[in-house]
Amino acid sequence: VQLQASGGGLVHTGGSLRVSCAASGFTVDYYAIGWFHQAPGKEREAVLCISSSAISTYYADSVKGRFTVSRDNTKNTVYLQMNSLKPEDTASYYCARRPRECSGYSRWYNYWGQGTLVTVSS
Repeated sequence: VQLQASGGGLVHTGGSLRVSCAASGFTVDYYAIGWFHQAPGKEREAVLCISSSAISTYYADSVKGRFTVSRDNTKNTVYLQMNSLKPEDTASYYCARRPRECSGYSRWYNYWGQGTLVTVSS
């Protein structure tokens, strides 16, 4: 089982970025895939999740209306679309897997990707 996060980079305030989580060793539509972020010096926090039944759950109020999560079963990949980015969105973004239903608690996820860094300049 592997999760490979990619697509991070440097973007200006107000810009957009899509980060990807490519899965191998399992099929994403049988699991919940959560996105977490971790800013320097801070704890890892849940942002958004898509369940096995493709229901999205937001865990960070700050991203509502700006971030969305989607899944492409043919590519076995989950995406985090980030719009209207703000400097406070700067963080490493991680994807993680757990059975079927979403959770906002990182301890309930048993497989993690390596993270991709998103930097938003002011």
